[in-house]
Amino acid sequence: MATTGTAGSSGTRTAAWHNWAGNVSATPVRVVAPASVGELQEAVRRAVGDGLKVKAVGTGHSFTTAAATDGVLIRPQALAGIQAIDREAGTVTVAAGMVLKDLNLALAKEGLSLTNMGDIMEQTVSGATSTGTHGTGRDSASIAAQIRGLELVTADGRLQACSEKENPEVFAAARLGIGALGVVTSITFAVEPLFFLTAREEPMSFDRVTSEFDQHHAENEHFEFYWFPHTGNCNTKRNNRSQGPAAPPGAVSAWVEDELLSNGLFQAVNSLGRAVPATIPSIARIASRALSARTYTDIPYKVFTSPRRVRFVEMEYALPREHVVEALRELKAMVDRSGLRISFPVEVRTAPADDITLSTASGRETAYIAVHMYKGTPYQAYFTAAERIFTEYGGRPHWGKVHTRDAEYFARAYPRFGEFTALRDRLDPDRVFGNDYLRRVLGD
Repeated sequence: MATTGTAGSSGTRTAAWHNWAGNVSATPVRVVAPASVGELQEAVRRAVGDGLKVKAVGTGHSFTTAAATDGVLIRPQALAGIQAIDREAGTVTVAAGMVLKDLNLALAKEGLSLTNMGDIMEQTVSGATSTGTHGTGRDSASIAAQIRGLELVTADGRLQACSEKENPEVFAAARLGIGALGVVTSITFAVEPLFFLTAREEPMSFDRVTSEFDQHHAENEHFEFYWFPHTGNCNTKRNNRSQGPAAPPGAVSAWVEDELLSNGLFQAVNSLGRAVPATIPSIARIASRALSARTYTDIPYKVFTSPRRVRFVEMEYALPREHVVEALRELKAMVDRSGLRISFPVEVRTAPADDITLSTASGRETAYIAVHMYKGTPYQAYFTAAERIFTEYGGRPHWGKVHTRDAEYFARAYPRFGEFTALRDRLDPDRVFGNDYLRRVLGD
């Protein structure tokens, strides 16, 4: 078994683990990187025998302590790669530690693609789905909603398969399980033949994009926009299928937009804003006018995803879609009258209703509002004020992003919450996969 750090339930602890944003750390007793499902099962059994908790962690792109543990930390990255492609069924089965970037590249080589995806692809497939990672879509939902089957190791070390036909009650919940039901070992996704998307990016005023939001949502397969706080400016993005051919941004244009403005210059202005907060409104007005309209066509992952090298902390809430404009206007009014200085744009996306027990879009048409703060900048006042607005509309926080909600709140926000907790009681009665975060959001 591949193990790093010092093993043993009473020995010296390993070096601390940190997430991508640097706001979460943990010091497990041992870290295990299993090279096979059998090794993973043995790691769980051994942890139980030692009286230790078990958590799996991907690439650390969550902002919550969902994967933190002082017990055994499972690193599944050695469990990677495509295991099977079924072109007739339109599915691909992959090991849980495979990174989305590698999956997208491998699928493209096979002439295949996921239907929808988020805007970054650095996460493992199990980490992304277990926390509810999503993109934006009128008709196509989150990555977890594209799952057709999965396997997971349960608290007793057994490997359990589930799908709509096999253990359907587990399938309904485990597609987005927050690590509470077991350690996912493989996932079968629905895929389709590779297609083209034409993206139209266009600056637009806040008043216009909010007044026309329903129209943009109805007319585009994938619509999203960013509002720049301290300004009345937004940048919109509309992605729709096209016949092609590929017409990606020119090399110079792509470097200017995606590297210089979105990463290099953005890093510099955020560093300046953190050091001298009074400069942020002026910087925001300049930055919001720097991006220009552009149209390009490419295969899906090259349109959906973008490099994100500027580190930040994020809160995102899923609201009933009919309330998102009202909530966003309240957020803008709050920022405008406050002394807050916000250097990161606010992102708005949508999702159709799905049938996953604890999906943020479970049972309702959804729109997301995501607020961010640059790494190292105090974020509590902004996030607290934003969360107060979002919860007034029955918002559901992203499971992998900063929030303060607890099990009592979620029992009201999710009609099927009790269904999930009852399944957890059956699969993990001793809370082998528990930690402080799950105790707060699911109860004990």
